[in-house]
Amino acid sequence: MKAYLGLDLGTYMGWARTDLFPGSGGVFLSGAWDFDITRFDAPPVRYQKFEVKLREHCVLGLNMVFYEKILRHKGTTAAHVYGAFLNKLHEVCDEYGVPYIGLSVQEIKKFATGKGGGPQATKDKMIEAVKRWGHNPQSDDEADAIAILKCGLETKL
Repeated sequence: MKAYLGLDLGTYMGWARTDLFPGSGGVFLSGAWDFDITRFDAPPVRYQKFEVKLREHCVLGLNMVFYEKILRHKGTTAAHVYGAFLNKLHEVCDEYGVPYIGLSVQEIKKFATGKGGGPQATKDKMIEAVKRWGHNPQSDDEADAIAILKCGLETKL
């Protein structure tokens, strides 16, 4: 069996996983995790919760993790949150010996919609593209994770 995970890193983190068995089309699961914190939570709580989820996937077995590599953020908090999630991803994957590959936003959007950005690659367009592939994402974060996984599988392996 080969298993791959796609992650759209952020407070509302989309995830998609496929487990490919020899002679089968594979099993595909996806969703979104909410790592928002309340005023009563210490800031590291969101990263600890992510670590638990990631370790669950690693224990089940993973051959590769694909994630959205963001080079520019709209705000300082978003940059800090993304950086901390990315650090935790590297830390856990390195511990389990799971390789990871970052895919640029433009690369993912172009793969899914045919356009690398702008009004032709909006959240709605990404959801539409993922639905055309036969999935039913419940959020744009889940749709992004599915696109990240599919893009990684088809262009990086």
